[in-house]
Amino acid sequence: MNNIITKLFDIKHPIVQAGMVWNSGWKLASAASNSGILGLIGAGSMYPNILREHIQKCAAATNKPFGVNVPLLYPNIEEIMQIIVDEGVKIVFTSAGNPNVWAHWLKEHGITVIHVVSSVKFAQKAELAGVDAVVAEGFEAGGHNGREETTTLALIPMVCKAVSIPVIAAGGIATGRGMLAAMILGAQGVQIGSRFVASTESSAHQAFKNAVVAAQDGATQLTLKELTPARLLKNKFYDDLIELYQTKPTTEELKALLGRGRAKKGMFEGDLEEGELEIGQIAGFIDEVLPVSTIVENIVNEFNIASRELSNLTLE
Repeated sequence: MNNIITKLFDIKHPIVQAGMVWNSGWKLASAASNSGILGLIGAGSMYPNILREHIQKCAAATNKPFGVNVPLLYPNIEEIMQIIVDEGVKIVFTSAGNPNVWAHWLKEHGITVIHVVSSVKFAQKAELAGVDAVVAEGFEAGGHNGREETTTLALIPMVCKAVSIPVIAAGGIATGRGMLAAMILGAQGVQIGSRFVASTESSAHQAFKNAVVAAQDGATQLTLKELTPARLLKNKFYDDLIELYQTKPTTEELKALLGRGRAKKGMFEGDLEEGELEIGQIAGFIDEVLPVSTIVENIVNEFNIASRELSNLTLE
């Protein structure tokens, strides 16, 4: 397919592998890019020197375009952005913050900038900030999410109607049929996260990958809205959190239970009891760990089959 997203990123298929903390290292990003989609390194779980190492290793492992996802609330944001420029990264996805602070600076350095949003209001603000495209991420998505609880099915057409820049759909998409549905709603491409967590090249712990494969519908819940909303697999930590909520806790009490390093403990170290296990609702549909190349091939083949099926579907 040749459209505005494939041209923007110089890729074969309008698919972005999401930059997810503790899951999206250089191995995943380079494998994604080598498969004809855009691979992203997730900077949110990396110290600056670690990010530089991953960028260099990714550049050595692929001659295709790749990018970096940067949460704008990152404590070392100035150093992170300078490393991205110094290492010649040409595509940056920003999230969790105001893109107006960094969009112009990045674009002055020849970098394509995309911002992740969860509402029409934030999509419009991102457009005013000068970003090249937005990722509209619905309530179904894993990890840190918006507070609005707007589903992908509702969010995509509303954002597409409200902005003139390209829209990439995210949240609950893991298949070719899901991709086609998002594009029928008006998106020019899709961003996929959870499906790539359960990939051979993901840096997630094998125990977490197995938990994703074992998940059924209803296995996740969006919580911690008072801090930073996150969709989690239900486990002992989640149960402890729900028990605390029964006492109408303060934000300080929630922070105390959350502590530090829970996401690393769960997703990277494989502690399925005490760790924070961030994943999307679509985990209930994922039933095996596969190489990235196979995942992409399956998505593309299913997209094409579903597209041909729909070509004969009309209302009289």
